[in-house]
Amino acid sequence: MVQARRGPRMPRRGTVTAFDADRGLGTVTAADGVSYPFHCTAIADESRRIDPGTPVTFAVAPGHQGRWEARSLQPLPS
Repeated sequence: MVQARRGPRMPRRGTVTAFDADRGLGTVTAADGVSYPFHCTAIADESRRIDPGTPVTFAVAPGHQGRWEARSLQPLPS
């Protein structure tokens, strides 16, 4: 059964585990250990860059190919 596309799921906390600035692609790992890919356009500020190891809050939503991905990444204060 295919799940219908809906808006982003509730905010989660996690850490950016990888980010390739040349491709604009990265991965964030949630506190529960599940990893989600993201595109640089999902970063909430206008920088479109984020360093690995940065703690963030984010939402999860179905992506273009039906896989879950991170959206609305907000860096947390250190």
